Amino acid sequence: MIQLPFSRPADFEHCVSCEAPGEAHWFVFRSDQLLVEMGPLERPSDDPRVRARPAWARLPLQENHSWLGSAALRTMYLGLLNGKQCWTAEVSKEASAPEGMSWEGLRTLFTVLDDAQFALAGRALQLIEWDRTHQFCGRCGERTEPHREERVRICPACKLSAYPRVAPAVMALVRRPGEILLARSPHFPPGMYSALAGFVEPGESLEQCLAREVAEEVGVEIARPRYFASQSWPFPHSMMIAFVCEWVSGEIKRQESEIDDAKWFEVLQLPKLPSKISIARKLIDAVVEEMRGNTNDV
Repeated sequence: MIQLPFSRPADFEHCVSCEAPGEAHWFVFRSDQLLVEMGPLERPSDDPRVRARPAWARLPLQENHSWLGSAALRTMYLGLLNGKQCWTAEVSKEASAPEGMSWEGLRTLFTVLDDAQFALAGRALQLIEWDRTHQFCGRCGERTEPHREERVRICPACKLSAYPRVAPAVMALVRRPGEILLARSPHFPPGMYSALAGFVEPGESLEQCLAREVAEEVGVEIARPRYFASQSWPFPHSMMIAFVCEWVSGEIKRQESEIDDAKWFEVLQLPKLPSKISIARKLIDAVVEEMRGNTNDV
């Protein structure tokens, strides 16, 4: 099984409620920034969005459950990591970091924060966003209430249940002999290209979504989709499901509203690629390695 960043740690026990709060790791967010103790920004970064990474970083370990006082807008119990309690909380966008601590984005903390803690930080960020955006019922407008035994907010008036949202999205790396098709969004850093991706529509299978997205975004037809891997992606709450596909026909005709540029790249001459934090990079690296090792594909 392919291991990717943000995968649930093997030694993590998911829980919703805690009867006796004690010493715990705290995942405290200000918007999408995590509160950490960290060293100077001196480690090189492979991410075009990140200038540099800190030399080291660690989460606050607190004995006092109420150490945030009235600053916490919301607090949730995550569960146990290696027997240690884990909590997450959100503070206001104006909140200052306690002395000796800093606010930092998860992309910057990749490969610096402990792997298991980094994975739980991605989980915590998604749960904070879900709790913040589901305070009121979407059907009748009544204030919702959290359930003690399940991760859900329930409307006391009409009983509508709101579970944490996960939006499935497919990713397609299209290949033909010696080349892969990569594209760039207008939101990408300059020069960066990646695999194609798009969200699954209601009533659509993953394979149907794959064919539709590729046809819409670059105008080519594909066949023989092969599942690669999946990744929880907390920006803000997606499940990325990656496939390798074979080109069948069609010339590139980009969807101007979505795609800034799209090209066929020789596997021996690739552009700037996404960070290794993403499944896109894992997918591209794996397919390119396979193609380079097969003389018929190069």
